[in-house]
Amino acid sequence: MSNFLTVNIGRKFIMSISGIFLILFLLFHMSMNMVLVFSAEGYDMICEFLGANWYALAGTLVLAAGVVIHILYATILTLQNRAARGTDRYAASNRTVTEWSSKNMYVLGLIVVLGLLLHLYNFWYNMQYAEIAYGHDGYEVPAGSKIVGDLFVQPLYVAIYLVWLAALWFHLTHGFWSAMHTIGWNNKIWLDRLKVISNIVATIIIIGFAVVPVKFLIFK
Repeated sequence: MSNFLTVNIGRKFIMSISGIFLILFLLFHMSMNMVLVFSAEGYDMICEFLGANWYALAGTLVLAAGVVIHILYATILTLQNRAARGTDRYAASNRTVTEWSSKNMYVLGLIVVLGLLLHLYNFWYNMQYAEIAYGHDGYEVPAGSKIVGDLFVQPLYVAIYLVWLAALWFHLTHGFWSAMHTIGWNNKIWLDRLKVISNIVATIIIIGFAVVPVKFLIFK
């Protein structure tokens, strides 16, 4: 097992599994956000149901572990690939979206992580963490819909959020089919299909997330 985690294919496999896990979480989170488009009360009920309950905290820890593992293995593989290629990484290549995304996955990932940190500060810190830290003192955590609404009436935050989502789209379009390729769906027919599926999945996720800030900015 230890050898598997240290050889290149093992590292790719771990990164792929953690990436698929994070994509599933994004789909869940997007579905939760979409509730806010139709019902602030429904969204607040979901936030209250999750809150600082043990299952939400356990899920947060598992998610955090998945993010750390994904970043760690992505960093290791990126450094290995750059060392192996040397100056060849500067050679000209075709300019397809897939090729561009592939060659810039780590940079895109860093943008995604920076956006994630801002997202955690704006939402997780003011919601779940606030309940954990101050809930026992009678502190009443503001409704989730109010926190989201107060932030996304600000054009600057909406612009930053949309740039973050654009980087996430490029990261997902390559990451999804690459992960499936690594875990075994690597024949020519399925590789082409997975590239199409990855574009569709990434687009659905990004549109689902983008609808919320755009809604609040336009209808504030």
